[in-house]
Amino acid sequence: MTQEQYQQKLANLRLSWFHHVQEVTHNVAKTCRYYGIARKTYYFWWSRYQEYGFEGVKDRSRKPLHSPRATKTEIIEKVIYLRQHYYFGPSKIQMYLLRYHDIRITPSAIYRILKRLQMNRLPANQRYRPLKERFKRYEKPISGHNIQIDVKFLDPIPGLTPKKFYQYTAIDDCTRIRILKIYNRYNQKNSIEFVDYVLAKLPFSVHSIQTDNGTEFGPQFHWHILDKGIEHRYIKPRTPRLNGKVERSHRIDEEEFYQMLQGIVIIDDSKLFNEKLREWENFYNFQRPHGSLSGQTPFERLQEKLKELSLTEVTL
Repeated sequence: MTQEQYQQKLANLRLSWFHHVQEVTHNVAKTCRYYGIARKTYYFWWSRYQEYGFEGVKDRSRKPLHSPRATKTEIIEKVIYLRQHYYFGPSKIQMYLLRYHDIRITPSAIYRILKRLQMNRLPANQRYRPLKERFKRYEKPISGHNIQIDVKFLDPIPGLTPKKFYQYTAIDDCTRIRILKIYNRYNQKNSIEFVDYVLAKLPFSVHSIQTDNGTEFGPQFHWHILDKGIEHRYIKPRTPRLNGKVERSHRIDEEEFYQMLQGIVIIDDSKLFNEKLREWENFYNFQRPHGSLSGQTPFERLQEKLKELSLTEVTL
């Protein structure tokens, strides 16, 4: 029963008191004894009915006229915007409000706002689907200790472009710093070019690289990495979870980058596509707070690790 239905039922009950007096007992005291109410209660609602009609026998809102501690409207609007456009949860919304608007609000308060607006449940295609098996999360303690590389297949847009694009992604296991680039094809030649691009762009040395067993990471790619003095590891077949960080980052790309293009279609020019992707890469590395990093950006995590390393060297 909704609140409105409850109020309607309560109002009809109070109307029945008045009808009972007029049509049955013709006596207020007898009607009050019949319904188990005080005469003061009867006359209170009777006077309200006489003055306001049917609306008068409904309960009035007990909401205070002034609520100085209530969440401001502009904050609620920002919460709604982040929920509708990015599908963020309460914790991620809190991080964004604190970082970009200097607004301090608890995740529980954000959840109450979402629940009041019936936005606490995400659309079915955006909800988290739990795996049957749970795996322990891990993280390398040193930046560059392990780099995960994978390829994201970008499907052609029906009716607009028959062309496929392939997003190469490299992510540092420790800091979550990512390097992205779009190619028209995925093969060992492009994989070698991409890994050289990654090594030149990362602000730290790389000790090992981890990939799946795809043909684009075949023998030529493998020996190219070993010639650079870097270890190359293949994950076990049919275990994409072992490349979990890069796989999860691809889901973020889908939800927060490709979905946000909103009609900006780049048909045949991968250079234009890469320009958009570089903007997203910079935002991801330098501005986007990460839940897995306790609200830090990847660059802030790198600075923290470098500071810890320098303190360790001083202590030694």
